[in-house]
Amino acid sequence: METESGSTNTPEWGGHGAGGHVPVLLKEAIDFLAVKRGGTYLDATVGLGGHSYAIAKRLGAPGHLIGFDKDPAALAKAAFSLQPSAVRYGTDELPTVSLIHGSFAELGERVAPTSLDGLLADLGVSSLQLSDAARGFSFQAEGPLDMRMNPMSGETAEQVVNHIDERELADVIYEFGEERRSRRIARAIVRSRPIRTTKQLVEVVSAAARSMKHERIHPATRTFQALRIFVNHELDDLKALMEAAPQVLKPGGRLVVISFHSLEDRIVKDAMRAGAKDEYFRLLTKKPVTASEDEIERNPRSRSAKMRAAERV
Repeated sequence: METESGSTNTPEWGGHGAGGHVPVLLKEAIDFLAVKRGGTYLDATVGLGGHSYAIAKRLGAPGHLIGFDKDPAALAKAAFSLQPSAVRYGTDELPTVSLIHGSFAELGERVAPTSLDGLLADLGVSSLQLSDAARGFSFQAEGPLDMRMNPMSGETAEQVVNHIDERELADVIYEFGEERRSRRIARAIVRSRPIRTTKQLVEVVSAAARSMKHERIHPATRTFQALRIFVNHELDDLKALMEAAPQVLKPGGRLVVISFHSLEDRIVKDAMRAGAKDEYFRLLTKKPVTASEDEIERNPRSRSAKMRAAERV
C-alpha cells in the first residue's frame, strides 16, 4: 500500500535539483541495472531525475539516457537535474539525454527493438505530485480533485467521483484500492455529490469507512489510490510496459521495476515469471528486494517498495 510519507534528506548521489526528493531503492536499482559505460538506458518514470542522475553519472559521453514521464512539470525539473553541466556532474563526460513527454505504455512504439541495455521503472507517485495540493493527489492537503499525472489530458478524479454510477464507483474502489468497504464508501460519495475538493472527499470517505481499530493507514488511503490508478490507467500502462520490455531490450539487457502496492507487484511478478518460463528472461530476484531499515528510517515512503529484476536472454 502506497503512503504519503516522504523525506527531506538529500541522497548521497542523485536527486540534485529535486527539492529533497529521495529516490527509493536507489543503490539496489543501479546495481541490478549493471549500468555499462556507453550504453543506452531508459528511465520509464523519470520523475525528478533521481534514478536518472545516478544512471547518467555512469554512462559517460558515449552513453544515451532516455527518460519518459507523463507529467510535464516533472520533466522540466528532470531536465534541470540532468542538464549538461560539468560543474553539476563533476566531469565533462556526459551522456546524451532524451526526455520524452508520454506514457511508458508507448514504449513499444517509440523505442527501437533491441536498442536498450537497461530499463528502469519506479512506479511510485512523485513527491512533486504529492506535495502540490493543486494536483489533488494528497488526502493530507486541500485541493481540487484532479489526480492526473498528465494535467493536459484525460478525466479528472472530480469527474469520476461525480459522474460514474454507484456500482461502477464501488467496483473501482474495490478493484484498484483493495478496499473492503467499497460499497459503503461509494454510496456515501454518491449521496454527497457534488464533491469538488480533496478535503470534501476525505471527510465523506472517513465518515463512511469508520476506521477500524489498529488500522495503520488513513481511512481515505485506499480510495485515493483507487481513483488515482483509475484516472491514470496505471495498471493497463504497466501491462503494456511489461509486454514491450522484452522487445526493446538487447540480449543481456536488464529490466528493473519498483512497485508500491500488490496490484502492481503481481503484474510485474507474473510477467517476469512468464518470461522466465518462455526462456526470454532470466530472473535476477527470486523474491522482491525491499528497503533496509536504515532507508525506511530516512525515507518512510520506501517501506512499501518492492523491486524485481530480470535479464533479457
